[in-house]
Amino acid sequence: MSLLTGWLHALPWVLATALLVWALCTLRRNLGLVDIFWSLFVLVAALCFVREAPEPTSRMLLVLLLAGIWAVRLAAYLAVRNRNAPEDHRYQAIRARNQPRFAWKSLYLVFGLQAVLAFIVSLPLYAAMTSTAPLSVLDVAGAALVVAGVMVESIADAQLADFRDDPANRDAVMDQGLWRYSRHPNYFGEFCVWWGFFLLALAAGGWWSIASPLLMSLLLMRVSGVTLMEKDIKGRRPGYAGYVARTNAFFPGPRRST
Repeated sequence: MSLLTGWLHALPWVLATALLVWALCTLRRNLGLVDIFWSLFVLVAALCFVREAPEPTSRMLLVLLLAGIWAVRLAAYLAVRNRNAPEDHRYQAIRARNQPRFAWKSLYLVFGLQAVLAFIVSLPLYAAMTSTAPLSVLDVAGAALVVAGVMVESIADAQLADFRDDPANRDAVMDQGLWRYSRHPNYFGEFCVWWGFFLLALAAGGWWSIASPLLMSLLLMRVSGVTLMEKDIKGRRPGYAGYVARTNAFFPGPRRST
């Protein structure tokens, strides 16, 4: 059996989960609901890796617990935030560009792609969970980074939710709390999570799983994260240009004078 055969065993389950989510989103005519389930695609893969592990280990249980906390928190937050909300404008644009028969096209353009990305991102979970190497200081560092990342995400999401709930802030720019030091502290927290999982994999000898945090870093900073979110936000929020001039885009840092 090759090194990655067990990892590939999880792919059909992730794709099957994506198919069910596609059916739900199609019935609801809301493509944006896929965001709620993306972290759960990764968790499905992690649950599959339990079967691939030669024996239960402390690292396997630790990684499964951390992945579960990360996935369920993110899914729950997005479910609450998007409850009864209309389809996100990003997905409305995708829908408009791919007519006619978009419902069928979305099966591979959106849901298949999301499932494959989640599967690739799960690589360090597989490396860590299927290893029998003893725990080390590197595992502690990796777990600490994952926890720190989840905490940063949680605090940033809560701060933004409170800001949005105030009608007085309808057209204002959130620049308080963690958002004072980074325009996307939630994405920075996600960045920490996946580099933390990589450290856990590295402690198990899984250096080859570095493709996962590199991919996540690229997505967060250059593709579906910062770049996509800021593509048209200056037109929707007049004060955002000044916020950009004062505040780091991704990595937290002191505010700049303007």
